[in-house]
Amino acid sequence: MRIHLTTLPVARNELEAVAHQLHLADLDLPFWGYRKAMPMHRIVRLEGDGNYTHVFFDDGSSLIVSLTLKRIESRLPTNVFARSHKKNLINLLYLREVSPNRQPFTVVLANGDFVGVSRRKATQFYRQIESFQQQMRSLE
Repeated sequence: MRIHLTTLPVARNELEAVAHQLHLADLDLPFWGYRKAMPMHRIVRLEGDGNYTHVFFDDGSSLIVSLTLKRIESRLPTNVFARSHKKNLINLLYLREVSPNRQPFTVVLANGDFVGVSRRKATQFYRQIESFQQQMRSLE
């Protein structure tokens, strides 16, 4: 399987406009007894850790919330967020490189993070990437 990325990560100055076109709203996350609205387009990836999820943002900050990854995934649009592994969910706006020939399968995000892609989820994950690329081309 070979994937060619035809779109590069969205430039930071274009991110707001693309997020608006994709109808990315804010995601309400529980935070110390109240809910905090976080812009979805600022989330680079999410990593599950039992009943908690680490949320990594484009400015390098992160947040741990007391929700499972599966629960947060149900609140995110599947056209932009893709599950690469049982513990990882990535924002395709930040996808820089796909390495399906490397073992294990990996992707590189715009912030430099390497995220594994499980063999079980690889086919669906790559379909989501292709669908996302088509969607991005239609926005141009």
